[in-house]
This record gives sequence, structure tokens and C-alpha cells, in this order.
Amino acid sequence: MSTERIIPGYLKNRIAELPVNPGVYFFKNREGNPVYIGKALSIKKRVAGHFRYYGESFSKEGALLAQTTRIDFIETPTEAEALLLESSLVKQFTPKYNQELKDDKSYPYLKLTAEEYPRLLVARGRRVDGARYFGPYTDARLLRRAVTLLRRQFPLRTCKTLPKKVCLQFHIGLCHGPCEGHQSREQYLATVRELADFLEGRRDAMVRNLSRRMKEHSKKNEFEEAKVLYEQIRALSLVPAVLHPQAVSENILETLKEKLELPRLPRRIDCFDISNIQGAEAVASMAVFIDGKPAREEYRRFRIKTVKGIDDYRMMKEVVKRRYSRIIEEKSALPDLVVIDGGKGHLAAAHAQLKEIGLENLPLVSIAKEHEYIYSPGRQAPYVFSPTSTHLALIRRLRDEAHRFAITYHRKLHRKEAILSALDSIPGVGPKMRQRLFRKIGPVAKIRTMAPEDLAHQAGISEKTAQGIVAFLSQ
Repeated sequence: MSTERIIPGYLKNRIAELPVNPGVYFFKNREGNPVYIGKALSIKKRVAGHFRYYGESFSKEGALLAQTTRIDFIETPTEAEALLLESSLVKQFTPKYNQELKDDKSYPYLKLTAEEYPRLLVARGRRVDGARYFGPYTDARLLRRAVTLLRRQFPLRTCKTLPKKVCLQFHIGLCHGPCEGHQSREQYLATVRELADFLEGRRDAMVRNLSRRMKEHSKKNEFEEAKVLYEQIRALSLVPAVLHPQAVSENILETLKEKLELPRLPRRIDCFDISNIQGAEAVASMAVFIDGKPAREEYRRFRIKTVKGIDDYRMMKEVVKRRYSRIIEEKSALPDLVVIDGGKGHLAAAHAQLKEIGLENLPLVSIAKEHEYIYSPGRQAPYVFSPTSTHLALIRRLRDEAHRFAITYHRKLHRKEAILSALDSIPGVGPKMRQRLFRKIGPVAKIRTMAPEDLAHQAGISEKTAQGIVAFLSQ
């Protein structure tokens, strides 16, 4: 009997869905616990390679696969980052079939030396020398590539003895020059601690440390230094340890379902945002994520029609009504979750409108800007998630995408109105001519620099009219 025929259909289908990108994969048992965690240059190819041994009762691979009922994954930008992530996850979950690797001293480790200014090295085996060891890792060649990546993110010295003058590493930004006092020992050791936290997978500790340092700089009015630390905190909050911003696996959606107490897995999520700058040209946007990734063909833009002045709540009601009334009319599928960019007021407005059109049971939450708390109708207290949690990162990315889409539309309309307003002042140019010039040519600055014959040809107007337009604008 061939191996292909005895692999259960749900596992074959799952393998077919896996990405060909680098990352880490999880083989999980019926209880959802990892029994093996591996890294790969291509997740799909590596996992498929494992299943060549499916059904073997005499091999370790066969025993592993016999316990596997589910496969999850996390994508990473490179295989080297997958290697680092694999090690921290193995340490966190201690899967049964990774234990031999964990205890095998023949594999390489990362070593933070116990020197006054510690260095990051690749070492074979552990020694009792006061240094900190991380690993083991499965691939020495790949580990050296990972070290290159780490040294860019956490600049430490590489010299065997501390020199009296800075070397090339300082000039190319891979060391901050403690040898000449460009960096204090306290600052250097802070970088060492951040690197150790990163390798241990303790992002919360990193964020706390960075936040503390950012506040210290702010108190001293050292705003440039504080801004750098803020950007690092923001980056850590947006992505899991070394994950690509777009990397989302099914276990993150399951966590989101559990944390928000949703009735089903949020495979499709709609997110709404209002862009309202002083009440002018108010617009709204809807971004859509399917299986945790942007589905840009599903995005929608809305020009506010019924609300005058600044009233975000009524604008939100208008947009929600327009969107979901149409869904009901067309008998299309509803989303698994609706996210509103805003606080309790925005949420209440959206929920009231959904209730009015008979969709009060549609799962709905809002994300507040100030603390990024998550609010839900009928729940007095907000959901408060760790700023580095992957499920909050997913909602945050969706919110940011809706905001970006709304702002882009707002700017487009504002640019169009500005151009048409500038063309209003040209004698002999009426509404139809303005629209033609805007559509065919674009900005007034471009029209001003054109030769009349070129303007006439491109805009489809007479050369005499074009001469008058160019002459007027050139004044």
C-alpha cells in the first residue's frame, strides 16, 4: 500500500495549503500540544518530506506522525530567523520529539560571553565559564547567518580584546564604540540584556525595558533618543519576535476567537475607519482580512453623503448601514467579525445601526486609539491584551490598513477639489472643461508648464483655448 493513500485527507489538504516560504512548523496532537517543532526554507516541502514516513511503526518519524492530527506554521522572512524562532519555541513548549536535539551537545550554541563588554559567539557545546548559552541549533552554517542578522539589530563588539580606538565595525554601525566612550558600559549592557531577552523569546521583558529607558530620556528632554526607543517598541508590538508582519497562522485566529469569545473562527474580518479632517470631504474605508491577510480586492471606499459637519458617530452609522444593507439585499456572506476604529461611542453607533437592520448578533468590536483596548457591545470592561500579543497585532494591522486606505482616498479627493478650484479662476473654463483638464492632465502646475499645442492635443481642446489657459496660468 502506498504512503499517499494512507495519509488522512484532512492532513493532505493541510499540507497542500502550507506556504513555500521560510518559517517554523508545528506537528500537534489531539490535545493541540506540539509534539514536534521544526524550521524550514520551504514549510510545504519540509512537511511533505516528513510524511514520506507516514505509517511506519518502526521509525521515530513514523511514531511522530502517528500522533500528529494538526499542522500549524509561522512564516519568517528568512530561514536564519526561522532557526532562531525554532530554538526559542522548542525551549518554551519542550515537544516530546525535540528532546534529543535539546540535550545533544554536538549541536552549536549561541554564547554571550562573561566579559566586561560581552560578545556574541557561536560555540560547540556548553562550558562552565560564566557565559550564557542559547540553543542548541540544528545548522551551524545557518546559525552564522543568523548571527549576522542579530549583530545588525543588537550591535555588540566583535574584537577579542577591547582596543583603544574604534574600528571599522563602529564606522559601519555594527558597534557603538564603547572602547572610545561613545557608548557607556550601562548602555552596552542594556543592549546585551535586550539580545538575551530576544533569544529567550521574552518580548514582554524587552518592551518593559525599552519603555523604561524611553521615559528616562523623555524626562531629560532627550527626545531624539526617546523616539528611537519608541519606534523599537512599536516594531516589537507589531510583529511576533522575528515574524514577518504578514505572517498569520490559524492558531492566531483561534486565539482571537477564544479571547474575544467569538461564535466562530474569524476567517473574514471587516474593519471600518472614518477620515474626517475638519469636516471637509469626509470619507470612510473598509479594509478586509481573510485568514489573517489583506484581501485588497474586497476593500471599499465610501464618500459620506448624509452627514454635514463633524459627526463621526453619524458617519459611522451611515457607512455601516450602506455596507450591510447591501449585503442583505444581495444575500452575500457576512463577515465573521466587524472591527471599528474608535472607542465606545463609535462602537455604540455601529451596533445601533446593525440592530436597526436586523444584524444585532453580528460579532462586533472596536479598538480604541489611546490604550488600544478592545470594546464589545454589552460588555462593560474592555478586553486588555498584552501590547506584544499576536492577536492584538492582527487587529492593529487591520486597523492601520483601514486608516491608510481612508487617508489615501481623502487625499485623492482633496487633491481633485484643489485642482478644480484652481481651474475655476480661468476665464472661459466651465465645469465640463475643468473636469476634462483634471482627468486628462492633472495638476495645475503641470498645465502651466505645457506648450499650448501639447495641451490642446492631450486635453482634446482647441489650440486657441489652450493658449488662453497657459497664458493665464503663466501670469
